[in-house]
Amino acid sequence: MSDLIQAITNPQTLLSIVVGVLVFFTLLTLLGSMTGGADLDKRMKAVSQRRDELKRRSRAAVGSSQGGLRQTDEGFKKRVVDRLDLSRLLEDPQVAEKMMQAGLRGPRPLTTFYFFRFATPFVFLTIAGLYLFFVNDFGLPVMSRVTGVMAAAVAGFYAPNIYLSNRISKRKTSIMQAFPDALDLMLICVEAGMSIEAAIQKVSQEIGGSSIDLAEELSLLAAELSYLPDRRTAYENLGKRTNHPGVKSVATAMTQAESYGTPLGAALRVMAKENRDLRLSAAEKKAAALPAKLTVPMILFFLPVLFIVILGPAIINIQDTFAK
Repeated sequence: MSDLIQAITNPQTLLSIVVGVLVFFTLLTLLGSMTGGADLDKRMKAVSQRRDELKRRSRAAVGSSQGGLRQTDEGFKKRVVDRLDLSRLLEDPQVAEKMMQAGLRGPRPLTTFYFFRFATPFVFLTIAGLYLFFVNDFGLPVMSRVTGVMAAAVAGFYAPNIYLSNRISKRKTSIMQAFPDALDLMLICVEAGMSIEAAIQKVSQEIGGSSIDLAEELSLLAAELSYLPDRRTAYENLGKRTNHPGVKSVATAMTQAESYGTPLGAALRVMAKENRDLRLSAAEKKAAALPAKLTVPMILFFLPVLFIVILGPAIINIQDTFAK
């Protein structure tokens, strides 16, 4: 036993053990570097599988919220539009973009728009003609009634466009009222260490109480960032769907931040401040236009009542004086 202890504590033996351990770890390092390609392939395969899983989840989420983006339209309106070739007869190069801005996606809303743009003039013409010629002519001559019927047909032709414009305006207002708050939430998420995709998805879930339209757009942006080959296209699509300079500037800033490696948090902070200023300026603009809008109601409703209250007692006194 003493001989074994003496052999282990021999300096030459200890030096041999240390050299053997160092040689072992050297060989292990060399073998690890030689097999690193296989390990990298495994990791990249796992990342690819995770990306595919997120892609399927994003598509399923968007499909469930929109009833499916790839809709098919085989109904009566589609047959009428195809048989009369209304898409070429009533062709509008901006109608598809307007449909996206109104939140109407897929072929079915486009078919419905063309169908009603074709059918509404005839409906308005029929209703106006039946009313003016058979119900109540208001004592108008025949030509005046014919003019009224034609005016109703023209109004029916432009009615779908007016409805679409109003829907776009209301949707844009809803988005811009909640967009600065969404940018603040996104800034908090990014500075907390979340990726931009996770931050957008989280904000889309939180901002739904303030603006359903903005939550829908952010969910669609997160889905497009997951499966589109070019991330710049996803940001550009967001700007096209909203058609607002504030959103377009944010999309451009996020694209530049990812392209040039600038801090995304700083860009979001600046964009949030600019959009808050835009929202404040829009509110100030409405407040400044309020006196001009109140002029006509005041003339029609307030001034007559004011005249009656002021002049009424004087007129009564004058009548009493003359009566005596």
